[in-house]
Amino acid sequence: MHLAYDAEDLAFAEDVRAFVRENLSPLTRDQVLRGKLPGRQERAVWQRALVEKGWGAPAWPVEYGGPGWTVVQRHLFDEVLTEEGAPASPVFGMGMLAPVLMKFGTQEQKDYFLPRILKVEDWWCQGFSEPGAGSDLASLKTRAVRDGDEWVINGQKIWTTLAHVADWMFCLVRTSDEPKKQLGLSLLLVPMDTPGITVRPIITIDDEHEVNEVFLENVRIPAGNIVGEAGKGWDYAKYLLSHERTGIARIGQSRREIRRLKAMAAAEPTPGGFLIDDAGFRRKVAEIEIRLTALELTTLRMLAAIKGGAGPGTEANLLKIKGSEIQQDIAELMMDAAGRYALAYDAHAWADGTHDDPIGPADAAPLAGVYFNNRKVSIYGGSNEIQRNILAKAALGL
Repeated sequence: MHLAYDAEDLAFAEDVRAFVRENLSPLTRDQVLRGKLPGRQERAVWQRALVEKGWGAPAWPVEYGGPGWTVVQRHLFDEVLTEEGAPASPVFGMGMLAPVLMKFGTQEQKDYFLPRILKVEDWWCQGFSEPGAGSDLASLKTRAVRDGDEWVINGQKIWTTLAHVADWMFCLVRTSDEPKKQLGLSLLLVPMDTPGITVRPIITIDDEHEVNEVFLENVRIPAGNIVGEAGKGWDYAKYLLSHERTGIARIGQSRREIRRLKAMAAAEPTPGGFLIDDAGFRRKVAEIEIRLTALELTTLRMLAAIKGGAGPGTEANLLKIKGSEIQQDIAELMMDAAGRYALAYDAHAWADGTHDDPIGPADAAPLAGVYFNNRKVSIYGGSNEIQRNILAKAALGL
C-alpha cells in the first residue's frame, strides 16, 4: 500500500498551484480566505475557467467531461485549490447529484443535466432535511403522489443551503407507505420556479443568508423527473451522501487555516514576546497538526483502496468525524489567539467595499462568524453521533 505522494504527484500539484495563482481573481481569493462565501457569479467565472482548462469536473469519468485523473490527482487538485483560496465547485450539482445521475439516471437526464452542471448553467440545492427528519432522514414526511404524467409534492424542507439562488432541487420524498420506512422514498428533480414553492430565508448567527426553509404546496413536476426507480430513493441518497462525507474532511482548508493561525499568533504580543512563543499555545497547535497528518494518512489509505477497486467504505464516515472536529478546533483556537478582539464581530465591517476600520487586528473581524458557522460541520452530512453509530455497527457489530 503506497501512502505517500511520488514525484509525479507533487509536480502535478505544483502545476495546479501555478494555474490557480494565474487565473483566480484576487478578489474572489480574498473572499474565500476571509471565510466569506463568494457569490454565484464569482463562483461561475472560476468554474468556467476550470472547464476551459479541462479541469471542470476532476472526479467525473472521461466520457462525461472528466480529465481522467487518478484518485490521488483528484485529491491533490482539491487540496491545492483549497489551500490557494479557490472557491469550491458547486458541490450539490457537481459532487453529489452528478454521480447519482451517472449511475442511476436515464440517458435523457444525463444528456440534459450533466453538461449544464459542468458549465454552471444550473445551480442546485439539496432537499433532504425536514423539521422532524434531520439525522433520522428516513422519517421524512414530504410526500409525492403520482397523478397521471406528473408527481404532486406537498411538504416542507429546512436548512436548505442556497435554495434562494438555486434553479433546481434534488428532493427526497415519500412516495409509498412501507413497513420499513426507508423503502418508501424516491428522489425527484424539482425546478425551483415551479408554482407552489416558497423559499423563506433563515439568517444565521453570523448575519449571513445561506440556509432556508422550503415549502412545497401542490407542486407538480413531470413524471420523468424521478431518478431511477420509485421507492429506491434511500439507496440513491446513501450513495450521494458517501460523496458528501468524504469531501467534508477538507484537509487543504485546515492546513491553510493553521498557517493563518500561526501568522496571527506571530503578530500577537504577549508579556513574554509573542503568542507563537508560548509553550501552551504551541502545544495546542502541534496537537491539531498531528491529528491533521493522521487524517491525511487515512485519506491516502482510502484512496489506495479505491485505486485497487474497492469502495470508500467506513473511512468516509471517519473522515467526516475527524475532519469536522479539526475544523472546529482550529476555529476555536483562532478565537483564543485573537482574544477580546474576536468578540467584536460585525459582518458589515469586513464586507467588500467597506470603508469602516475593523476593531482590532483585521484578521479578527470575521473570526466569530466563522467559529459559529463551523458548529454545523459536525451536524450536516449526517451528524457525528450517527457516523459513530455506523462505525460501531460496521466494526463491532453493535
